[in-house]
Amino acid sequence: MAKTVDGRVAYADLLRVLATFGVVVIHVCSIWFYDVGVSSAAWSVYNVYDGLVRWCVPLFVMLSGMFMLDPKKGLTLPGLFFRNILRVCTALVVWGALYAIADFGRVGGRFTWDGILSALRSALLGNTHYHLWFLYVILGLYLVTPILRAFVHGAGRRDFHYFFILCFVVAFLLPTLLQFRPSQTVSTYLARLNLHMVMGYVGFYVAGYYLRTYSLGRLAEVIIYILGVAGGAATVWGTSALSQKTGSLVGTLYDYMTPNVAAMAVAVFVLFRYLLGVSDERGRRRSLAGIAKVTFGIYLVHDFFITLFRHFGLTALPIPPVAAVPLMTALVFLCSFAAAWVIGRIPFVGKYLT
Repeated sequence: MAKTVDGRVAYADLLRVLATFGVVVIHVCSIWFYDVGVSSAAWSVYNVYDGLVRWCVPLFVMLSGMFMLDPKKGLTLPGLFFRNILRVCTALVVWGALYAIADFGRVGGRFTWDGILSALRSALLGNTHYHLWFLYVILGLYLVTPILRAFVHGAGRRDFHYFFILCFVVAFLLPTLLQFRPSQTVSTYLARLNLHMVMGYVGFYVAGYYLRTYSLGRLAEVIIYILGVAGGAATVWGTSALSQKTGSLVGTLYDYMTPNVAAMAVAVFVLFRYLLGVSDERGRRRSLAGIAKVTFGIYLVHDFFITLFRHFGLTALPIPPVAAVPLMTALVFLCSFAAAWVIGRIPFVGKYLT
């Protein structure tokens, strides 16, 4: 397994950077996505870019589970709460407040103390900026981490397989099918069975640990790649077909908790785990680790730059969408990396904000 110079897992660092880049792609696409008709060539370009990186958020969860659930990694309850959970809570409060104030001014609110305090109260009540929803997901997963660590420590491979089957059927397959064909009977059974242990992002969280710990056979690996490609095609083509039918964007297949997106996420993880890896050249590995260490900060700060660029009209690029998306993504990513790097070096508090 390739590792970076300080013992970090190299392919995990690369995946973390790519997943962050993918998040920026999605949010950059949203700048123009809703301003063009679904029958236009530009809309098709945005759909391809957006649809093919939907694996990014599930991958973040998988990477967290890959390390947090490792029984070899010492983790005490005080350590979990005062290191991991405290860091996420601090970031949520601080960045939630900053975005609340920025949004308050953007929509025409007057920057008075009462207005600012109102925005802060709204953030504390959970009405945070749209992309900060992910921090609540991570908090929830951290809270159940001690329980899941006990499960993975004692589980055999068949136990994992049974767990993943339940997750897939209950959390991914049936809810997605119900979006297209509602069934009161199925909905009633799902509600009455009350299988919350396998709902939400827990499946991705455990899958990250499993895919790092257990080796896959060649046939299983090929099947995962085929399903990943099929998932990508279903996301792009399915979204296009549904949207063309209604005349506006139908984002059902963009949802992170769908079989197609799950297939993409697992395929990308396995691809980097087994095939690509990272060069052993020392300087490149150090640079990659340096970026990976501030990806949390990049995620948190990047929408400030998107909002700023939109405010000053910098998003009105006179170039085709196929070039505009990667160009604007690169610009936002680089600015966010610089900001996160600087914030991370603020004494005492920087590590809690990036």
